[in-house]
Amino acid sequence: MSKPDRWNALMELMAAHGRVDVEEAAVALDVSTATIRRDLDELAEQQMLVRTRGGAIAHGVSYELPLRYKSSRHASEKQRIAAAAADLVGEGAVVGLNGGTTTTEVARTLAVRAGGLEAGGTSPALTVVTNALNIAGELAVRPQIKIVTTGGVARPQSFELVGPLTTGVLDEVVLDVAVLGIDGMDAHLGIMAHQEDEAGVSRRFAERAHRVVVVADSSKLGRRAFARICGLDRVDTLVTDARMSGEMTDRLTEAGVRVTAV
Repeated sequence: MSKPDRWNALMELMAAHGRVDVEEAAVALDVSTATIRRDLDELAEQQMLVRTRGGAIAHGVSYELPLRYKSSRHASEKQRIAAAAADLVGEGAVVGLNGGTTTTEVARTLAVRAGGLEAGGTSPALTVVTNALNIAGELAVRPQIKIVTTGGVARPQSFELVGPLTTGVLDEVVLDVAVLGIDGMDAHLGIMAHQEDEAGVSRRFAERAHRVVVVADSSKLGRRAFARICGLDRVDTLVTDARMSGEMTDRLTEAGVRVTAV
């Protein structure tokens, strides 16, 4: 197993349990304990975990896996979710995208579809407003898409811009639809994110949009995160995978959320 693969596996273990034990990780990854110790030392140097005697623990109470380590989780589900969400965005629409692996997949799907459209006159086939640097970078080379990025301070874990400069730009735009990635969704509390600054930006996306579409695989449903984005009364549609429970579907439907499971 290569070092990047080991690191990805170790971060997955950290995300699932909040801690990593050297002996258990060595067995799970079929490598020596010395290799695991070196890997954990290097990850600690990058401030991605805290080394302890016999292993490592996550930073803080609520652990957030960096975006580059989340991209392989539930990949097929996210691609199906992205395709279904893209179907909800009409030609010529102004769409807001926050950061995350699922919204990145939505952006890629929209880019492919916009590439097959002919923009009318000087009007773009699609306008995307985003605070995610990686999404902006991928879409900037697409001539059929008008890309608008917010200002703000970049968070290295999620590539999202946050802060007053970000919300200042969002206050000046009007969106047809906001497609939001989340870290948790609760039938009573609404949708949530791990970080309060990212939650604030996502809330502003929702406030500026005529429709709000939440994209999340079923592992996010029924989970809570630290910072609340908004209540379910602001959410029009949830696009998720087919592993969503029937009970959760019923609760969200009762709350007025249209559920699409793919």
